[in-house]
Amino acid sequence: MTRPLRIAVADDEPDIREFFERYLPRLGHQVASVAENGRQLVEQCRESHPDLIITDIRMPGLDGVDAIGAIFREYEVPTIIVTAHPDPQWVDRTPPAGVFSFLLKPITERELEPAIAVAWRQWEQFQALRQEAADLRQALEDRKLIERAKGAVMRRLRVSETEAFRRLRKYSSDHNMKLVLVAQNVIAAEEVFCALDPE
Repeated sequence: MTRPLRIAVADDEPDIREFFERYLPRLGHQVASVAENGRQLVEQCRESHPDLIITDIRMPGLDGVDAIGAIFREYEVPTIIVTAHPDPQWVDRTPPAGVFSFLLKPITERELEPAIAVAWRQWEQFQALRQEAADLRQALEDRKLIERAKGAVMRRLRVSETEAFRRLRKYSSDHNMKLVLVAQNVIAAEEVFCALDPE
């Protein structure tokens, strides 16, 4: 069982909408909004910002896939796709990120609960992996700045690479500053010196 979620649902069939409105609260979730078509889903999600979307693919006007695309352009939310016709063409059209499960009609309560749990778990894992990748990219950028600052210290003070790094770390510790901030300050100062003495 996942934590209680605010779930937006969309389907052009009244009995399917009623099924979600009846069973989602029984599973401990809140129905954030109920839409009859993709356009309504987009408008309602702009207001309700649900934790999860469950939407039919084939709906009049704006279909489920296009609605998800429009929502994702504004903010990302995990989605479960519902369809009565498992057509690979629809699968190919789904966004590359965000769709974490498919449900085939007719849907039962027994299928709904694990689909929500699996979709949410995969969403959390996706978010964690993306954060890890962002942290790694930031660490690499920080490392580049520190290397540049180390080079500046070596040139300016005529010390070895090891000594330059030791001095940067000592300044960082003495002034309770992150090493990357020290590096940024060193690089900024070096740019000023270069501008003052272009030769």
